[in-house]
Amino acid sequence: MSSATWREGTPPPLPGPQGPAGWLRVIRRGVPAILILLLGVVMILPLRGVERLFHGRRRPWTGPHVQVVCRLVLLCLGIGWHREGRPMRGPGAVVANHSSWLDILVLNAAMPVFFVSKAEVAGWPGINILTRVTDTHFVTRDPKLARAQAAEFAERVRAGHRLLFFPEGTSTDGRRVLPFKPTLFQGFLDATLPAGLAIQPISARYVAPPEQDPRFYGWWSDMDLGPHLLTVLAAKRHGHVAVKLHPPIPVSGNDRKSLSAACYSAIAADFARSELGF
Repeated sequence: MSSATWREGTPPPLPGPQGPAGWLRVIRRGVPAILILLLGVVMILPLRGVERLFHGRRRPWTGPHVQVVCRLVLLCLGIGWHREGRPMRGPGAVVANHSSWLDILVLNAAMPVFFVSKAEVAGWPGINILTRVTDTHFVTRDPKLARAQAAEFAERVRAGHRLLFFPEGTSTDGRRVLPFKPTLFQGFLDATLPAGLAIQPISARYVAPPEQDPRFYGWWSDMDLGPHLLTVLAAKRHGHVAVKLHPPIPVSGNDRKSLSAACYSAIAADFARSELGF
């Protein structure tokens, strides 16, 4: 993810919990969600140890484990969720639009993936524990490390990991898809990557709760995480998110610009169809 932040428009207010009823909703949703996350973290550690003995770097057990945990957390939050399409088979990676911190839950719930994030996130308190447990792939913007990071990326792809990238380079208000950065797709053209590599675009479209700002779930610009989290937890009713897994795009025969354009077109078209009511 890029350090640049999309700042178009004025974000909606974040009122947080309003009165005792609002705080009750925060507790009713937040406490079970936290307990499930903690239990998931406790369970994944021994599971990964056994998994490593039988499968090495592959994650045939812990990937689905994280998927189930994220689905349960979304259930606790009261956010509706459904998926269309099937996860890709064979070696590859995933790209998606980026709207909110909720993407972590939503996209993990859709299929077992491993997020790619800037190295600075590894030092964020609290978040660093989750990223390490879920085997997030960290990247550093240093040309001296480019070769080593490309080798690590190739090794993880060969191990069957679905690394997930956000080609927009920033989060948005959830109502649009920003242009993709073609430079990100250069990493998919490395000769050391497995033959038959493909990239699966995924679109996540958030629908706000009734009578709320359509950008309710978006987290962008200078919005603080705490107030946004409390506002989501305190909502009287919730909307839903529609996740679509598009057909994988073969890397062979494409360059970084054509790969970027094809992935962008698939995701942007899904947003356009939703605007037309399809």
